Amino acid sequence: MGIDTLISTKLKTLRKRQSLTLDALAKRSGISRSMISLIEREQSSPTATVLNKLADALGTSLPKLLSDSLEETISETQCVSSIENQKTWQDPESGYIRRQLTPRNATSTVELTEIIFPPKKSVTFENMLRNIEIHQQVWVISGNIEISDDHSTWHLKEGDCLAFQQKEHTIFFNPNNTEARYLIALTSLPSSKENK
Repeated sequence: MGIDTLISTKLKTLRKRQSLTLDALAKRSGISRSMISLIEREQSSPTATVLNKLADALGTSLPKLLSDSLEETISETQCVSSIENQKTWQDPESGYIRRQLTPRNATSTVELTEIIFPPKKSVTFENMLRNIEIHQQVWVISGNIEISDDHSTWHLKEGDCLAFQQKEHTIFFNPNNTEARYLIALTSLPSSKENK
């Protein structure tokens, strides 16, 4: 399954499982109805910012949205993610590349993603709804990356590891003239605001 087909299928499936119309998802995510429709019909390649808003609105994480798993079951053959089967996705706006490392249907609560980030590019993730809490650890394999949220900025170099909870706005920026490569370990939990 191609990545645009995968995104289209997952988006439609998750939206319908929650009995959301295109209008309802548009209102919840802040993404226009027409854009969601174009993505679902594979007529538009969404940016990381758009996908993140849709994932948040659907109560899931970006890695889960890009996973080719539609079911919650697991078999022994699915507990290894061979490099040939790891899905990659490139953000059409910044050019950064995500490789999903966690085996599909894995029962682990941690999702691993490798990122290759082009020089002088940035991506802003907005979790305005905060339907889920996202906790991340970022380990820099090569290059430098700058991460900032609503309150802090961290300058990470090769070998550094940062643990943080994603806030309403999180910006990833590569300040250098060379690409950066890093690993993200991510867990997502239902938002504590839902439990109040």
